[in-house]
Amino acid sequence: MIKSAFAYPISQLFSPDSTLVYKIPKYQREYTWGQDQWQSLFDDILENDRGYFLGSLICINDSDDTMRQFLEVIDGQQRLTTLSLFMAALYKALNNFELDDDQKNEAFNLKRKIVGKNNLQRVIPQTQGGNADDYKYILKECGLIPNAIKPRNIGNRRICKAFRYLEKRVGEHLETNGGSKIKKAFEVVDKINEALLVKIEVDTHSDAYTLFESLNNRGVPLTAVDLMKNSLLSRAEKGGGSVDDCFEKWQEIIADLGDDYSDQERFFRYYYNAFKEDLKTYFEKPPKSFAPVATKSNMLRIYDELIKKNPERFLKDLAECTKYYALFLLKEDEENPNNFSIELTDLKNSQGSPAYLLLLYIFRYKDNLGLSDANIKEIILYLAKFFVRRNLTDTPNTRNLTRLFMDIISNINGIEKSKIVEYICQSLREKSASDEYFEEKLRGNIYEDNVGVTRYILCSLAQRAMTRETFVDLWQYQPNQKKNIYLWTIEHIFPQGENIKKCWVDMMASGDESLAKQLQADHVHKLGNLTISAFNSNLGDKDFTTKRDRTDGNGNYIGYRNGLSLNQDLKEATEWSVQAIEERGEKLLKQILLIFSLN
Repeated sequence: MIKSAFAYPISQLFSPDSTLVYKIPKYQREYTWGQDQWQSLFDDILENDRGYFLGSLICINDSDDTMRQFLEVIDGQQRLTTLSLFMAALYKALNNFELDDDQKNEAFNLKRKIVGKNNLQRVIPQTQGGNADDYKYILKECGLIPNAIKPRNIGNRRICKAFRYLEKRVGEHLETNGGSKIKKAFEVVDKINEALLVKIEVDTHSDAYTLFESLNNRGVPLTAVDLMKNSLLSRAEKGGGSVDDCFEKWQEIIADLGDDYSDQERFFRYYYNAFKEDLKTYFEKPPKSFAPVATKSNMLRIYDELIKKNPERFLKDLAECTKYYALFLLKEDEENPNNFSIELTDLKNSQGSPAYLLLLYIFRYKDNLGLSDANIKEIILYLAKFFVRRNLTDTPNTRNLTRLFMDIISNINGIEKSKIVEYICQSLREKSASDEYFEEKLRGNIYEDNVGVTRYILCSLAQRAMTRETFVDLWQYQPNQKKNIYLWTIEHIFPQGENIKKCWVDMMASGDESLAKQLQADHVHKLGNLTISAFNSNLGDKDFTTKRDRTDGNGNYIGYRNGLSLNQDLKEATEWSVQAIEERGEKLLKQILLIFSLN
């Protein structure tokens, strides 16, 4: 079944001397990764130690070509495509510098990892969704191949968006903290080269899919948190303590954090980053494992030292802080009601969980800092506004968020207590995107840039006009669903579907189907064309009048006459057009800039 399975560094998988080609078959789904995945890959490579494990690759080797070897990629295509785009962004950046002969040779080796001899692409994406053509044009733009036709509407598709994101992040990284940009670029290249992938080759498609199912459905590997527990229990046993007591306390801690491993792992990183100076007091001299910042790869080494030094104190300190973290996760506790649930819910909905790092410190030391509940609520609500702007503009980027909150914590005790709230808000304001850039992003294809932020903004606009009598919970989940799926979702007024119905072609483009497609590409995801509905499936791509006047079986409006202030301009409109999208967008834009102002 398995011909071979080895862990390889990227430098070997994409060796400049190799004729190996990774081909993604046309039956595979198109490239679907979005900003969360691009960001995670970029940050994981930069923030973790060299040799970071990126995952696995399942391939079928059925090539008869002696000059080049084609591997059909069955699993791992998203990661592989993004890695090659990352390398292309680095190559393009290096081409902007004056390189010496050695550096030119290194840049040429990087090129050969992306494109081999005779312009042979080392990764060939699938054809559907324009992926192969978009990817080829990106290579041409980077100077990696001589010719490629620019596909129509390439900027609206994910391959191009992924490259633009990675190109932007590379540029930002090279600008940070001074120093040689060329040196920093090659340091990133080295980190990519040394990252690891397990390449598994099989003989047949049947073998590939059997293996894929096995890897994804059988067994649960030990996590870093599991290993921490094992280390803690082992230390308790060696020290003559009660293993049962230790286990019970650990289970209470995990109960506060919940079953979601991402919540657990995030807490342990945030805990170290928030209280690093406090944790140093465990030791006369902090060990070498005490890194400047806790990451996924060094977290276990850090906590192993803390457990080894003082397991009792470690458990006690953790237990205190997980109680606060449970508040952030909105865990219900009848004995300890959450007095901040409204504000923390708002922060959660704004995708502001990175702020939990700062809030851990604030909640734990609120009395020492002289902060009242009202002060903390003010800080949380300001953080929510900050994250709406951050998540739409990617300013500051995720990597710098941790440093921002750690710097605030580092400085906060030197601030006069009456000015702490002002200091925190000022620090966030200084690092946030400018009003001009925030406005620019709001005018763009906001839905494509960040669906979650778009939904939050639309809900905020709608809820702002609600009274106690007209209140509707726009954040409720659909009943009887295995996954948490919101009942109220984003509705595109001019539909986003690929096949535009004749009624919309006539209304938007006077019957010109080609023009309608172009207008759809340019305007469908813009602010003025978006609203929210609890009956999205009932509206879909129906004509405008039907969507406006739709009712349920009891005669209640479920279309644009549903009573939400967000739909005020829609309920009386008789038609929809590009002008209507732009006018409504401008009106909503003014409200958004006011609601999410940091001044």
